[in-house]
Amino acid sequence: MTPAPPRGSATSGLEEHGLRDRAGSPSQPLYSHSMRELEREVDALAESAGFSGVVRVDRGGTTILARAYGLADRAHGVPNTLDTQFAVASGAKGLTALTVVSLVEEGSLELSTRARSVLGGDLPLIGDDVTVEHLLSHRSGIGDYVDEDASGYDVGDYVLTVPAHQLATTEDYLAVLDGHPPKFPPGERFAYCNSGYVVLALIAERTSGVPFHELVRQRVCAPAGMGDTAFLRSDELPGRAAIGYVQAGGAWRTNVFHLPVRGSGDGGIYTTAADVAAFWNALFAGRIVSQEWVAEMLRARSDEPRYGLGLWLDATRDVAILEGLDAGVAFRSVHDPGRRLTYTVIGNAVPGAREVNRLLVARVME
Repeated sequence: MTPAPPRGSATSGLEEHGLRDRAGSPSQPLYSHSMRELEREVDALAESAGFSGVVRVDRGGTTILARAYGLADRAHGVPNTLDTQFAVASGAKGLTALTVVSLVEEGSLELSTRARSVLGGDLPLIGDDVTVEHLLSHRSGIGDYVDEDASGYDVGDYVLTVPAHQLATTEDYLAVLDGHPPKFPPGERFAYCNSGYVVLALIAERTSGVPFHELVRQRVCAPAGMGDTAFLRSDELPGRAAIGYVQAGGAWRTNVFHLPVRGSGDGGIYTTAADVAAFWNALFAGRIVSQEWVAEMLRARSDEPRYGLGLWLDATRDVAILEGLDAGVAFRSVHDPGRRLTYTVIGNAVPGAREVNRLLVARVME
């Protein structure tokens, strides 16, 4: 019998903090509820909604809430902790974008570089006029190997057309990227595209001569101090990594057959809530790419939805967002640089994540 998931554990400074607003005047409360009240609300909601993962809130360099729920390994009753490594699905796209932009900043690529100049004869259905900027902004129009806009798509489906174990390196993905006709001319409109971000990984890898997974470590994780973030293989997860779970036929099954054995530019990196906080701090401090290039990444290329280069943008506020949803993966991290305020919800199952996110938006971001 699978043990009951533990209630919220481990934690944070639950005392109320005297925080200052962006103008530096005596602080207003972060929200009307005390930290203890928010903790109780999150605990209750996580239990009722069946959330499995970690919730963390940071402001001004201080962690003001950190809670862990559920099981990292259901078969052996291993609980999630604040240090558990979780897959973040498309949350990895922000790191891919930064890796590519770092190559642009150093002069190895340009936003106007045409994908064809690097792909050569590979992926012939990608138009000769598709650029790096088109791919970064989801405006390339290329066909998608996992088309989330397709009729009937469900996050719990088995969508891979080759065995999962055959997708371990970025070059391996050529087998699934090929054969998808374009949807529209590049630059015409926004259309979320997983293939585009694997193509970016190919471009980065071939341009630099460094394997993509290592390139992300060198150019993003190392300067950001993200020591617990890496592209792990799902069939050899280390002890602190959570297994992803999908509900099927009344049972919980692992997601090992749903996703590539090792992710690439479109998703699949593992990280911790602490490393996500470190990511936002490093990004806006200019430690990954310059602040000028951060501003360029935050410039909206599309308004519906608002999207920059690898980052979602809030419709009404100066807020940057990373998010990912996949079989056995739920992730959303929202950062307000003006208030130095971040919340992260990261989990190894989908149930409950949306509800916890809504609570944090209402209690933390408003």
